[in-house]
Amino acid sequence: MPVILFFGDSLTAGYGLKDPLRESLPARISEKIAAENWNFQVINAGLSGDTSTTGLNRINAVLNQQIDILILELGANDLLRGHQANILKGNMQQILTKVKTNSPNTDILILGMRLPAWIPEDRAPGYRTIYQELATENNCELVPFLLEGVEGKKYLNMFDGVHPLAAGYQIIADNIWPKIKSMIARHRVVKAL
Repeated sequence: MPVILFFGDSLTAGYGLKDPLRESLPARISEKIAAENWNFQVINAGLSGDTSTTGLNRINAVLNQQIDILILELGANDLLRGHQANILKGNMQQILTKVKTNSPNTDILILGMRLPAWIPEDRAPGYRTIYQELATENNCELVPFLLEGVEGKKYLNMFDGVHPLAAGYQIIADNIWPKIKSMIARHRVVKAL
């Protein structure tokens, strides 16, 4: 069975949700795949608190299986912890290189983040262009901002203002589904040939 693996931090893991197995972003995408009657296994390899450094340290553990589509979501914790943009970009590049070396036919979607409005550019120079650069340089698909339509809306986020509620993840899933659906369709055509 083809595998879609979500690899990221708490935004992938579903931190704080009552039922991450049903309400997290990977779970919402799995529902959409099932509604299409497509036979894909969706794996949630999200780990709350992950930075690009810890993600790099654990990527090898998930590369021991066939991954047809990788959805990579990291970087929010790097920014919140004050890590330099070049560290985030270098770690993300190493993750992408490891995936491509291990499984050259894996399609990759990068779920980007952006600086919150309250963080001035001079506090985090270089963060604004990282995801676009990585996607372009590595021929990956890109969703420029994972939290589009959810960020800053109290009724869609937990008390911390950072982690979405179940309703927020539904919006995120709806936003990124066209990109994932296109990747699955392309994968299914290639497999059929």
